[in-house]
Amino acid sequence: MARLKTAVVGVGGLGRHHLRWLSQLPQSELVGFFDIDKEKSEKYASEYRVTAFRSLQELAAKAQAVSIVVPTTAHFETAAYLIDHGIHCLIEKPVTARLDEARRLKDLANQKKVKVTVGQIERFNPAVLALKQYNIRPSFIEAHRLAAFDPRGTDVAVILDLMIHDIDLALSLVGANVADIQASAVAVISEQADIANARLTFANGAVANLTASRISLRAMRKLRLFQRSGYFSLDLAEKQADVYRLASGDGPQDGMRVPLGKSGKDILYTKVGDTGKDMLGRNWVRFSMRSSTIRP
Repeated sequence: MARLKTAVVGVGGLGRHHLRWLSQLPQSELVGFFDIDKEKSEKYASEYRVTAFRSLQELAAKAQAVSIVVPTTAHFETAAYLIDHGIHCLIEKPVTARLDEARRLKDLANQKKVKVTVGQIERFNPAVLALKQYNIRPSFIEAHRLAAFDPRGTDVAVILDLMIHDIDLALSLVGANVADIQASAVAVISEQADIANARLTFANGAVANLTASRISLRAMRKLRLFQRSGYFSLDLAEKQADVYRLASGDGPQDGMRVPLGKSGKDILYTKVGDTGKDMLGRNWVRFSMRSSTIRP
């Protein structure tokens, strides 16, 4: 597989991790980055021995695939320019601030025949990946994503800043269309909603209750799945999952066997730990494998 000439737009708190991984992945040949902060640009250009491009135009002339890690309000303009120049884009979540902008990027990507993906990194969390060996058909999902206040990300509401991860996981795990949404949100510190709760009802009857806050004193990233054959408790921060399944159910029959009260049935308990593999690295490997149409 040919190495992609890669670059990063925006090397702030999250962008610098993209820079680090693109400098290490065997599928990537990091050619440089662009950031409006000159001091930061000099630092990372020296550290990674790559070019600190002075403009998107310079970057577009050298790169084949790019991580876009700028504030959400700049996603559309940045991505549209790069896609129009035939460059594959990994855009950090949320893809854009507005739905119509996302649709315009999709249409432009199809027109230019380039690959575009969104950095929904929780899909690559070891706790989530561990579920693939089981027959997941959740009837109810409970998610809590709480974080301390950080001005970064407050250009959008907490739904697009944090809850977007759990919305994405719920959609992928349930695998059915959303039939109804009941939600409420409150702005407390920023000008956008800082706390939100949403109850999603799906066409197949499944329900997801999602809570997100970016003004919490205690951080939490937990997802719980309830279904007829068992219960799955995912600690996304610790990257581990506690799995409780009926011994007579589908899927692997390994695990610690425990009697289920006076039911006459047993449950199997399994704990899946962190594999040590970085989620962002997995995300980029998957993206690079999909970006097979490489311009010369």
